[in-house]
Amino acid sequence: MKALNKSMALFGIAFGLLLALSVQAAPFVSNVVGAQRAGTKLVDITYDLTDADHATLSVTIKISQDAGATWDVPCESVSGDGIGPEVTPGKGKSIVWDAGADWNGQWSNKMKVKITATVGGNDDPLGGEYLVVDLSMGANAANYPVSYLDAPPPNGWSDEYKTTKLVLRKISAGTFTMGSPHDELLHLDNETQHQVTLTKDFYVGVFEVTQKQWSLVMGDWPESYFANPDFRDARPVERVTYSDIRGAQFGALWPNDDTVDENSFLWRLRTKTGVNFDLPTEAQWEYACRAGTTTALNSGKNLTMEMECDNMGEVGRYYFNGGSDGKEESDTSAGTAKVGSYPPNRWGLYDMHGNVSEWCLDWWTWGDYPEQEQAVTDPVGEPDGDCHIHRGGSWHNGAYECRSAYRRGMDAFEASEGVGFRLANTIQ
Repeated sequence: MKALNKSMALFGIAFGLLLALSVQAAPFVSNVVGAQRAGTKLVDITYDLTDADHATLSVTIKISQDAGATWDVPCESVSGDGIGPEVTPGKGKSIVWDAGADWNGQWSNKMKVKITATVGGNDDPLGGEYLVVDLSMGANAANYPVSYLDAPPPNGWSDEYKTTKLVLRKISAGTFTMGSPHDELLHLDNETQHQVTLTKDFYVGVFEVTQKQWSLVMGDWPESYFANPDFRDARPVERVTYSDIRGAQFGALWPNDDTVDENSFLWRLRTKTGVNFDLPTEAQWEYACRAGTTTALNSGKNLTMEMECDNMGEVGRYYFNGGSDGKEESDTSAGTAKVGSYPPNRWGLYDMHGNVSEWCLDWWTWGDYPEQEQAVTDPVGEPDGDCHIHRGGSWHNGAYECRSAYRRGMDAFEASEGVGFRLANTIQ
């Protein structure tokens, strides 16, 4: 292993984050440059900080040794006028990192630095209800701008939020009952009800990730079943594996490690936004799906029939309201629907029932919950297993398979035209 003072050149091309809010000028970090001070193990980092609304801002720093896949390099030994809870906006703000004290003897040729400016020191920059990522510059973009909205646009979510932008909704921490009651129609033995408390707020996708969004991140269209170019843009991506999303090496280490593989979908998105996006845990998924309901569907209704049920047809695409007619060349009236075609749940999330079933982080061994009837906090599922959970049911499923509590699993390397995903980000 090389000594740290041999090279830190890649700090010179590190990026700053654009943080914006629709209702005011937001902190804007730009022109981030870093270089090792000759003959020392000190790293000098400079940047410009712009904000028209606040006299001071809280500025934090994170450092990555793997081009932004993770941000866990220790950087406690920092000083200068550009770091801390009360930094005055201006040009040439300075941070000095004593890498010798924090990371002595370590070295990487993939170093990046991330400077984040927030109001009031919040880990959730500016506390916007909606997190938006602009993908419009495509796979060759140096970074994807991240912004925050306090409310949906006045005329609702236009197609750009389903194609060239990602939008996630903040979900407040809370407690709910996971699983289904014994008297729910088609209740299964692996759905034992138990109390779950989630202690951290998190963002979750308003929509399922679409084929266009996948192509803008990955640089190529997915090998989805419904690939008709006239209709694919705002359709959910499917036939993507858990390993395509997270990677087959580091990405398989959950829950012991949340690292993802280089060039996976999540690695590319994390690297270009500085946001630790991931799949939701199974508990986060069901909490977000239910949105405070305790019924089989998040509309507040239960099923009246196991397979074909009008109540299911109200909330999502499934086998009996267009799914059964799905062919590769179909428009969006058959097979998968354009995301957001059915009413959202109470928290503004679309297609939690049907369309495509959605990958979750958790391993599964095909049995009941590991905690069964016990109350748990921030559960992460099994330590390992045979497959990974996916939830919500799809266009080719019957009504009972689209219930809030229904569980299904699939191998991490397996792809299905009925399985896609939505994004999440836990606020630390």
